[in-house]
Amino acid sequence: MANISPLAQIAKGARISDGVEIGPFAIVEDGVVIESGVKIWPNAYICGGTVIGEGTEVHMGAVLGDLPQDLSFDKAKKTGLVIGKRCVIREHATLHRSTIEGSPTVVGNDCYLMVSSHIGHDCHVGNNIIIANGALLAGHITVEDGAFISGNVVIHQFCRIGRLAIIGGFSAVNKDVPPYMLVRGPSIVRAVNIIGLRRAKFPRELIRNIKEAFKLLYLSGLNTAHALEAVKKLAPSDEMNHLIEFIRSSKRGICRSKEDDAESFE
Repeated sequence: MANISPLAQIAKGARISDGVEIGPFAIVEDGVVIESGVKIWPNAYICGGTVIGEGTEVHMGAVLGDLPQDLSFDKAKKTGLVIGKRCVIREHATLHRSTIEGSPTVVGNDCYLMVSSHIGHDCHVGNNIIIANGALLAGHITVEDGAFISGNVVIHQFCRIGRLAIIGGFSAVNKDVPPYMLVRGPSIVRAVNIIGLRRAKFPRELIRNIKEAFKLLYLSGLNTAHALEAVKKLAPSDEMNHLIEFIRSSKRGICRSKEDDAESFE
């Protein structure tokens, strides 16, 4: 059975599994699905169309699945938010539902979303993501597995954050961040995320190849197309292929190096 405080407000149309704990003054609307082992702390608000996976914790004051901040959004649309398993969503975090029916905003498994972080409409956040205090993701952002977004980072809509990338605190990002890279400042790649790669147990030879790819992309003076041709000649692997394909498929362009000319944030 679920352990639900008599002071919580639970709509009749909510589907709540056994083993769920819901604290006082939490609100759960119609159409919410809460899987087993979820804990909803006091004063959290779970809006209709939200699905919360097993073992996730939602702390005080968090708001999940509210309307997207899109002036053209039709409130009659049945859109949603899907959160994976074993996530931790801390105080006053806000996660918005999508704008497109049948294509929810998605957060994967084992994510840690810290105090007052925000995930906007139509974002797709992968597994094992950390988003620190006050970090803000605008709409339609993709974050790949293992990325780390530090405190008070702001990310422009439609950007992509690559696998195991790290973004330093107070950074503003308006371009795609390639996998495995460290960004600090206004969309500037500074180095390879060596610590993140070691924690992910990347072999030494693979880390060396990623460092060589960084040098070709950011320190060689080659344009992106020529740099990618040079990167292709390094020892092949799934990880290197992913880096190449990520950059090739970029629509916004990738973050520049600190040696490049200054660029406006737009």
